[in-house]
Amino acid sequence: MLIGDVARRSGVSARMLRHYESLGLLSPTGRTGAGYREYSSQDVRRVFHIESLRSLGLPLRDVARALDDPGFTPSGLIETLVCRTRERIAAETELLTRLERIGAVEPADWEDVLRSVALLHALRSESAGKRQRAALSAAGGDAVPVEALVEAALSEAEPNVAGALRWALARSGAAALALLAQGLGSPAAEVRTRAVRAVAEIPGRGATALLQDALADCDVGVRRCAALALGARGVADAVPTLTDMIADEVNDVEAADVLGALAGDPPVADRIVAGLVGRLGTEAAGPSARLRLAQALADIPGGAASRVLSGLSRDEDRTVALTAAYVLELRDSR
Repeated sequence: MLIGDVARRSGVSARMLRHYESLGLLSPTGRTGAGYREYSSQDVRRVFHIESLRSLGLPLRDVARALDDPGFTPSGLIETLVCRTRERIAAETELLTRLERIGAVEPADWEDVLRSVALLHALRSESAGKRQRAALSAAGGDAVPVEALVEAALSEAEPNVAGALRWALARSGAAALALLAQGLGSPAAEVRTRAVRAVAEIPGRGATALLQDALADCDVGVRRCAALALGARGVADAVPTLTDMIADEVNDVEAADVLGALAGDPPVADRIVAGLVGRLGTEAAGPSARLRLAQALADIPGGAASRVLSGLSRDEDRTVALTAAYVLELRDSR
């Protein structure tokens, strides 16, 4: 077979066949009387073997080793190729994501494209200052895809940057909720907590529904974060978790403030008092627990709270008794 016949049969150009020959990968079996290359069926089979190995991403130098070295073992090289392919796919996926995000902001010209690229890079910078400035730019109206903001908010550990990102997301409104809902399904508790904090800054019933779902989270930190947000929205379902926070001395001052706001509804106020007494007013509770009970009842209106405070004003611990008496005096003066 002449080189043209081999090219037609194999789909490999004559130029590439000559290149293989120059590298020592392929040698025609003989020559015709006119000096043309003549290939045997074995030569054609070798061409197909070369192309098969190349299709796996094998460099030509390794193709030669694989075909000619009897001691060549492919396992290690295949593992290397798997790693390279995964890296390439990851890089291509990242590029695709970046392109989709830039397209999502509908740039009007190349200046818009370059600005979006710069902001996307800044959101992933190692510098917290750069990340914060990018978030503030997004909140200020610069076009940054919501997906990029959510991704950054769910991975951001630096408080100031996280706050700026949540502010930017709040300005995006409902557009961010579906993506933040995915964050609430993350296996990592810290990611779910960040998602709750971001949702908490978005008004509306959709955000409230997501926070109520988070109130049943398996992680106590996520539940507490959701309870503070729900209580601030006037949702009484948060009362048990807020009560537990006071009992466990976890953000207890903040939890007491939220309970005080919820207690404007008399039935809720009675429920709050019952919960606090159940956790902090037992005989087994120490002086510090009873002191927190007196402090937490300061902003809870109604007769039930007053009766508990009256009892605490006679507590055997002087600090508890004085605090309860002072709280009662304040309530009477109002």
